[in-house]
Amino acid sequence: MELLGRDETAWLRAAELLEAGRIVALPTDTVYGVAARVAVPGAVARLFPLKDRTLAKPVAVLVADVDQASELVEFSERASALAARFWPGALTIVAPRRASFEVDLGGAGSTIGVRCPDHSALIELCRRVGPIATTSANRSGRPTPPDAAGVAAALAGTEVAAVLDGGRAAGRASTVVRVDGEGIEVLREGPLSAADLAASHDAVS
Repeated sequence: MELLGRDETAWLRAAELLEAGRIVALPTDTVYGVAARVAVPGAVARLFPLKDRTLAKPVAVLVADVDQASELVEFSERASALAARFWPGALTIVAPRRASFEVDLGGAGSTIGVRCPDHSALIELCRRVGPIATTSANRSGRPTPPDAAGVAAALAGTEVAAVLDGGRAAGRASTVVRVDGEGIEVLREGPLSAADLAASHDAVS
């Protein structure tokens, strides 16, 4: 397992590994995650065993922007409004999968959770390698370590190829909402509260 720094060279190395189909642990604007490039056949499937995670629970995808998200999901007017208001940021939007996107992300497969993180280096990474399937950098059922050293220790012995150091993470996973037509359902409340989302809904209704 490589321990990478925080500079541009480290992010370029992470891009090389992801492009080669390797698994990388990296910082986000919320918690540390383990990531795989969705364009590499079989890469996403390897996220599940290293976390001891069942395939019944899907992983989300980080994207550079709405255009990249729209390659994976069908965005309704409501989903687009939420992205315009809260992206980049700590909001994962669960929307219907595009029929043309066939990568198995776990779960039932009819929807995908997508998020544009408020992290400039991570956005640039997504622009470089494409959408990145990402889940928290921990063993299932255990807390996510707040820093790179903790992540490296927690995932020692797995096929994580590198851990990128981003300092101490904010420590709270993103808010997750499912968009069904023009309605929204909060599946997990995180940094954005249900009240924040309701206010946004009222502002654009």
